[in-house]
Amino acid sequence: MRSPIALTALALLLLFAIAALLAPWAAPYDPAGLHLQQRLLSPGHHFLLGTDELGRDIFSRILFGARLSLAVAVTVVSLSLLLGLIIGSIAGYYGGWRDTILNVYVMNAFMAMPGILLAIAFVAFLGPGLRNVILALTLSGWVNYARLVRAQVMSAREREFVEAARSLGAGDLRILLRHILPNIVQPVIVQAAIGMAGAVLAEATLSFLGLGVPPPAASWGSMLNDARAHLFDAPHMVIAPAVAVMLCVLAFSFLGDALRDWSDPRTR
Repeated sequence: MRSPIALTALALLLLFAIAALLAPWAAPYDPAGLHLQQRLLSPGHHFLLGTDELGRDIFSRILFGARLSLAVAVTVVSLSLLLGLIIGSIAGYYGGWRDTILNVYVMNAFMAMPGILLAIAFVAFLGPGLRNVILALTLSGWVNYARLVRAQVMSAREREFVEAARSLGAGDLRILLRHILPNIVQPVIVQAAIGMAGAVLAEATLSFLGLGVPPPAASWGSMLNDARAHLFDAPHMVIAPAVAVMLCVLAFSFLGDALRDWSDPRTR
């Protein structure tokens, strides 16, 4: 609470969370509602952030876009973290041929392909949609968590408290869940906070390319794609979703940096 960066990040994330939760009630208009006679209006009293080329209220679409972006980010990071914990724990705790298969072959194979290109190929093959976007981003993002967990587990399994638990007859699952994972949770949480920023940006990228959630669902990336043709005659169409993406990504990045500083005794 003494860190201004952490307070700024928490305030921004709280603002986005409130906007996402209250979007159905806070939005003054239907995000998909068309007002063709009021298209490309500048920000004003009736339309707080103006309207797009179809007369849709940009402010309402920003609120509903926050719901989509935060839902994708939380789901993708949760699934990636779960998959990374399972695979990284097995590879780091048992070592040997298991570690060779999971680390050398599986993880390195995924690391050799750029994550966003893998997600684009996956969504392009299966088609756009919320479920496919989440699966694609999970498939391209679990490796970072798995490698981090593997390194932390390999370091923790040689500690004295693990040897003591093993000598008392504790099983592998109990050692992992009760003794190792609670002692490696801090760097994992930091990585998850930073991963939220990457998930928001990746979802916006896929939507910008037309591979995200199909219309008429509101998405910050698709709003930016729609605004390309009106960059000069209606710049407010670009500014609003671009600022929303920037602030959300910055908030998660600031939170990850603050958590990293807090978890490191040398920076405290």
